[in-house]
Amino acid sequence: MKTANQTTNLSIKSLSADDRPREKLLAKGKTSLSDAELLAIIIGSGNRNESAVVLCQRILQSYQHKLQHLSKASVEEFMQFKGIGEAKAISLIAAIELGRRRRLEDALELEKITSSQDAFEVMQPIIGELNYEEFWVLMLNNSNKIIHKYHLSKGGITGTMVDTRLLFKKAIAQNTTSIILAHNHPSGTLKPSQSDKSITDKIKQAGKILDIKLLDHLIITEKSYFSFADEALI
Repeated sequence: MKTANQTTNLSIKSLSADDRPREKLLAKGKTSLSDAELLAIIIGSGNRNESAVVLCQRILQSYQHKLQHLSKASVEEFMQFKGIGEAKAISLIAAIELGRRRRLEDALELEKITSSQDAFEVMQPIIGELNYEEFWVLMLNNSNKIIHKYHLSKGGITGTMVDTRLLFKKAIAQNTTSIILAHNHPSGTLKPSQSDKSITDKIKQAGKILDIKLLDHLIITEKSYFSFADEALI
């Protein structure tokens, strides 16, 4: 009889029929599975003391059961869990990236911006989960349809990081009639800094001279956003 001290890994096959995520998916559909069960299908097996499902429950617990937090994990971080080698870690990273790209495809299908929520849906999959700041510009035509998304800078938002001349050079080249600024706050705070306000005003004033209207500036986090326009700051 095998004991828990032996080196045989606990696989999904060792679980009762009701606890096997593959069989559960076939019998009840994908929405019936928990996050841990879906992850268990990806990794296939656990370690000598835990099934794949239990191991994935423990991994999720380490990330507060939030997929947004899990999505930031690196290969090396996943490999800290017993039973997760490089191959399994890479499989997890690849699955998470596919999910992110799926969300990005949905956002790209939205062509016309009619509200700050629309702009958030476009930009959140791009910058909402980054652990560093990026500054982007949505360039729109006279129908408020996106004609170009431009990554202007990476790093903290300061006067030196945001090149206003470069921004409007690109906007003119794209025949842009209006723009929406967007940057993320990895800290999760939605309160605009004084630097955020200064850059917004600087770009707004420059746009007036060139007849390119600044419609909004969004501060984006994982789950929410702050709109300068909605708060009457533009």
